Amino acid sequence: MRTFDFPVGYEHFHPTTIVNYQLNRWYSFGYARKEDMQEAGKQIKTTDDWKQIMVRQAEKAMQEGRLIPGTFYYRAAEFFTLPSDPDKIKLYDTFIDLFYHHAFATDRIERGLVPYQDGFLSTMRVRSSLNKVRGKIVVHGGFDSFIEELYSLAAYFSNEGYEVILFEGPGQGTTLKKYGLPLTHEWEKPAKAVLDYYEIDDVTWIGISMGGWLCFRAAAFEPRIRRVIASSIAFDYMQIPPSPVTAFARALFRYPSIMNILAEWKMKWFPQEKWGIHNLMYITKKSNPMEASQIMLNFNEENLHSDQVKQDVLILTGVEDHFIPLKMHVKQVQALTHAKSVTERLFTREEQGHNHCQVGNFGLALQVMLDWIKRAAYSCNKKKP
Repeated sequence: MRTFDFPVGYEHFHPTTIVNYQLNRWYSFGYARKEDMQEAGKQIKTTDDWKQIMVRQAEKAMQEGRLIPGTFYYRAAEFFTLPSDPDKIKLYDTFIDLFYHHAFATDRIERGLVPYQDGFLSTMRVRSSLNKVRGKIVVHGGFDSFIEELYSLAAYFSNEGYEVILFEGPGQGTTLKKYGLPLTHEWEKPAKAVLDYYEIDDVTWIGISMGGWLCFRAAAFEPRIRRVIASSIAFDYMQIPPSPVTAFARALFRYPSIMNILAEWKMKWFPQEKWGIHNLMYITKKSNPMEASQIMLNFNEENLHSDQVKQDVLILTGVEDHFIPLKMHVKQVQALTHAKSVTERLFTREEQGHNHCQVGNFGLALQVMLDWIKRAAYSCNKKKP
């Protein structure tokens, strides 16, 4: 099985936080060259410049025979491309074609489609590269995730003897783009479909980014999930801002027209809000910010059902996560009142894993996950009669 190098260091590629994070993401996950991200960072002025500059990086890499970086630069180009731009789906199709038919064509990747409602959930299975299977792991992302961008994670665990199944639920990747299934907070439903399709139980379940919320929702209702790993948990999205801001936002929901006007203003002046609101409407299949935001209200403490999570739990949190404040980590840990065990791992600036999903030291995060899985599985086997 292929191996990836995970560089250590959260780099300063760009002065805008969200742009800098995205440039770091592809580098930290083992797909991009540092010098390419530095060059792109110097050229990008706003998110409006992003697409053409990242496509330029992709074309250059492909011309030089650097298939993996070139492939992921097309994914990067797609990221800030607005849903109204016809290039968004073209860039996605280019990325998918390059990923499966060129960059990783010789890798042992099994693509799948799990029947779900009136469409399909897109999946990828990566079998153990060892002669034995030490365990099975299911992985999914969150708000903006494709399974392909988590391939370096799957390869890492495959090389350690685990079979890994990645899937895109409603609102994600192919499941959204090709089968039109919008985001839902009821993640136990796609979880059940995946577990049924692959006929697996006693599984370690990993949720990345918003997946850190979704994985607890799934675990609360699905006993076949035995161990849960959440990276960058949110707990309740309406509790992320300070209390006065939350109260003001709730009041605005009584005035949809004002809510939409304010959202348009935020999208005009703030790059992260522009990306976030447009993408939220896209993955929820709603036509305006108000309707999309109402879907997000479902991602709350009550619907999470943390008190029903009875598994062993590992929570990974960057102490300077620019999306999710540290207080959400504390709230989530306190809410897991019936978990079999709860292990917390806070990543600091000194470790360079201090940001969202441990971008900056993803390799350390994977090592922490692996060590914990081994301990949790050993503890479980030791207690069997």
